Amino acid sequence: MPDVLLTGGSGFIGGALLRRLVAEGRSVRALVRSDQAAAAVAAAGAETARGDVTDPPSLARAVAGCSVVYHAAGLNATCLRDPARLDRVNVAGTRNVVAASAAAGVTRLVYTSSAAAIGSGSGVVGFESTPHRGWYLSRYERSKHLAEVAALSDAARLGLPLVAVGPSSVQGPGRTAGTARLFIAYLRGDLRFAVPATFSLVSIDDTVTAHLLAERAGVAGERYLVSGWTTTTRDAVAALAAVCEVDHRVRYLPGWMISAAAGVVGAFGAVTRRHVVLCREVARTLRHGHVFDGSRAERELGLHYTPPEVWLAETVEWYRGQGLV
Repeated sequence: MPDVLLTGGSGFIGGALLRRLVAEGRSVRALVRSDQAAAAVAAAGAETARGDVTDPPSLARAVAGCSVVYHAAGLNATCLRDPARLDRVNVAGTRNVVAASAAAGVTRLVYTSSAAAIGSGSGVVGFESTPHRGWYLSRYERSKHLAEVAALSDAARLGLPLVAVGPSSVQGPGRTAGTARLFIAYLRGDLRFAVPATFSLVSIDDTVTAHLLAERAGVAGERYLVSGWTTTTRDAVAALAAVCEVDHRVRYLPGWMISAAAGVVGAFGAVTRRHVVLCREVARTLRHGHVFDGSRAERELGLHYTPPEVWLAETVEWYRGQGLV
């Protein structure tokens, strides 16, 4: 009988977490929605359970007999035509996992939140205790904030020991979306323009390690930010150039230009009903920037962050192996 239930095991963070759990000799059951996901998690060495975080009965069946739950499933997307999906998956889905875990007598739930849930102001370093700014940059940020608040509140009410792990932008082998698209575009020589911004990143390996440490040493009812490298767009480009020994020219545009472009592209997507990767919420997020302090995870969990030049080199090698650059 597996002792760990993992949701999101076919995703970027969840998949890496699954492989580490299995490598440590843990017996894992992974919640899957499709044949493709089932094949992926089975190949990684986990038992599969058909279900969905939006389907409480399937969660009850999946969690039966498990003492630990890792909830890494979630929707990370912007510019959606149906943004309510974020609430159904990230907010309601998380509450369903908490309820099912409590009913099953789970002794520890590690929840993959997001540093974005902090909601710190522009230019403000976000800590676990930072007050939320009171408004949202995107529907994704809103859903993760509401989900974390609900998860901590529901867990306390139900007597479920829950620890939230909030990674900043997670990068590394296996990721090709989000910020990773900018890295790949630069290495290809396709990144002609960029917006000056400050943001925080963390490697996938450090993110997984933080989750495992949260299970063992995290304080129930607390959240831990995971963020190992705060940089600027210019410095990130320079670091990539140094790792790969390339020098592609990038022009940096003022923020108002990206906002204007986002308005045009977003309107095009709305009219044509096509998904676009640039819209007003993306422009707001880029211009706002994010700076997070991940030192609490170092002090209290014992996490050691990998130097960025190390995981950047590993990531670039993975890009090359996949034929992406």
